[in-house]
Amino acid sequence: MNKTFADQVIAFNKNLKYSGALPEGFDVLNPYLDNPETMTVMQKFYHKYYNDSNRRKFIIGINPSRNGAGVTGVPFTDTKRLESVCGIKMESAHTHEVSSVFVYDMIADYGGADLFYKDVYINSPFPLAIVRKTKTGLLNANYYDDRKLFDAVKDFMIASLKQHISLNLDTSEVFILGKKNADFISKLNKEAKLFDIMTVLEHPRYIQQYKSKEKQGFIDKYILALKK
Repeated sequence: MNKTFADQVIAFNKNLKYSGALPEGFDVLNPYLDNPETMTVMQKFYHKYYNDSNRRKFIIGINPSRNGAGVTGVPFTDTKRLESVCGIKMESAHTHEVSSVFVYDMIADYGGADLFYKDVYINSPFPLAIVRKTKTGLLNANYYDDRKLFDAVKDFMIASLKQHISLNLDTSEVFILGKKNADFISKLNKEAKLFDIMTVLEHPRYIQQYKSKEKQGFIDKYILALKK
């Protein structure tokens, strides 16, 4: 029996581990090891929306934040939207994540979660949360924040993207969130020849923080790009 899209994503997440070197001051958090409920709700989510073998479009974020996928195991989905939109309640954590607000407003305009997730798969080239240790505690970090960090995780990212593509993703056009992210993904793409066309969309966090008055225009831009 062929494995569904959901089965393959769940297997990918269950086997996720990063054992490579990291520059001093950085650490990688694996949400699936830190909280057993994360594994449970992630499985519920993928069984609900990805229980088929459809080909999907691929949206690439940066790496999970501690309040979004770093808790729920679902990209750009905090516990609020996981419950209110997807109907999956998380008991052990309660998070609000800025990017998740934009993504789910966009999904509503797209036609709702059922329709959106039937067409689209979202993940990150580095699918675990990266943190930087500071005197005041841990801060979210992006894989490109430090040249040494990018060099350390680059091969892992290429391998991870290839695994995502093997789920049955359309590689003729990929949608990259964030201009800086796109610069780095294009370096990976030159090396590994993963995607034909890269379409860059503004990152949800940037839109929510700096362009909230123009939010509807960005939602329309996303939907136009994804539905063409």
